[in-house]
Formats: sequence, structure tokens, C-alpha cells
Amino acid sequence: MNLPPSGRRVLVSGASRGLGRAVAQAFAANGDRVAVHYGSRADEASETLDSLEGTGHALVGGDLSAPAGAATVAGAAAEALGGIDVLVNNAAVNVRHPLPETPYDEWVAVWQRHVAVNLLATANLSHLAARRMIDQGGGGRIVNIGSRGAFRGEPDHPAYGATKAAVHALGQSLAVSLAPHGIAVASVAPGFFATERVAPRLTGPEGEAIRAQSPFHRVAAPEEIAAAVLWLASPEAEWSSGAVLDLNGASHLRT
Repeated sequence: MNLPPSGRRVLVSGASRGLGRAVAQAFAANGDRVAVHYGSRADEASETLDSLEGTGHALVGGDLSAPAGAATVAGAAAEALGGIDVLVNNAAVNVRHPLPETPYDEWVAVWQRHVAVNLLATANLSHLAARRMIDQGGGGRIVNIGSRGAFRGEPDHPAYGATKAAVHALGQSLAVSLAPHGIAVASVAPGFFATERVAPRLTGPEGEAIRAQSPFHRVAAPEEIAAAVLWLASPEAEWSSGAVLDLNGASHLRT
């Protein structure tokens, strides 16, 4: 394939903060140009943009839960960067909704939201980016952010676990169909990692139990997950297409 090790055009969805910001920073530090997508956190996305090394990066806003919104985001990213070589599907929602405590109407709404953002937006952006990669003729990479919860279960967040399992399956299907075009597709399945959103949990009463899930007795830093994403998007990682890479500090071992 013709994809270079750096200088690529990279779209990272959900990059306003947390893991998305770390991923955007990793690609920028590698010499790539990054389209930083945000849904509603424009100010934080601007902070991400300002933190990136190099030049030629772009800010792209849009609601990925709607097919038209996904098309707008992909189109704006391709226009700003001159194409798309790498897509990182990071945007997701994760709302607590344990079945015994959740009224039916709320249950239905939460599931619909998770499916729209976590699964359908990933599928739609993948189509939009892959079609551009095919037309460009230089191959490409798609890396999906899945979850350990797809394998171990998420009793308080069942829609999150289910949609992340679907994202893994989607990635493996696309890996087979896109390989003839030089496009490799892989996923990561992180365990617990530290972000602004979960900081109160880590510093609160449950923090010790969360850290004890791993025999390393800690949680991951977003930069550790981002490093794996960067590698999976590299030319050297083509043979990892179809993989789901566990990144959980041995907190959950699949057989």
C-alpha cells in the first residue's frame, strides 16, 4: 500500500477531550494532520486543536447520531485536510441504565442513543471515510475504540457493552471487505482509563476497587491507549487488520 508512516490525513471523532484528545495529540506528534471532531464541546475541542504539534490541523463539528451529520463531518474533514487516510472512531456515549432501576421509556431512549452514536455513527463514518480512501487509491486505516465491556458484560451500562461488541464485529467484517483496497481495520478494547469524566470515581470511595481490577493496581492513562491506536494505524500494522486488541492491564482475560 502507499500509506506513508506520517504526513497522513487523520479524522478523530469525539476528540474534544479525554481519549480523543490524546489520540489527536499522538497523531499530530507523529507528523500527521488531524481533523478534530466535536459534537457539542466546541471550546474543549478548540483546546485540543491548540494543543496539537505541527500545522494544518482542523476543527470539525457535527452531530454524528444523524446520517446527514456524519456525512457533513466526513466531508468537512476531507475538505480541510485534502482527503482522509486514517479514521479513528472514538465518539461514544455511556449513560448508566441498570435494568432493575430504569423505567421502560428511559430504557428505550438510552438504547436508541447508544445505538445511534456508538454503532451507527461508527458504521456511517467508516463507510464515508473508506469510500474516500478507495477513490484516493492509496489504502488507509480505520481504528475503532471498543471496550473491555464488550466481553465481560456491563450490568450498569448494558447498551454500552452491547454496542461496543457490535463495533468489534463491524470492524472485523470491514477488515475482510476492505483488505483488497489496502485498507486495514482494527479495534482496541480498553479497560478503565483516567479521563476528566471519570476523575470523581477514581478519587472517590470506589477508586481503590477500580484500581484493584488490574494486577498492576492502577488504571491506564489515555496516552497508553492512544499509543496503541497510533501503531494500529501505522503501515507496519497492516497484518493486524481484523484484530481486537485488549488494553486492560490484565483486568479481564479472554479465552
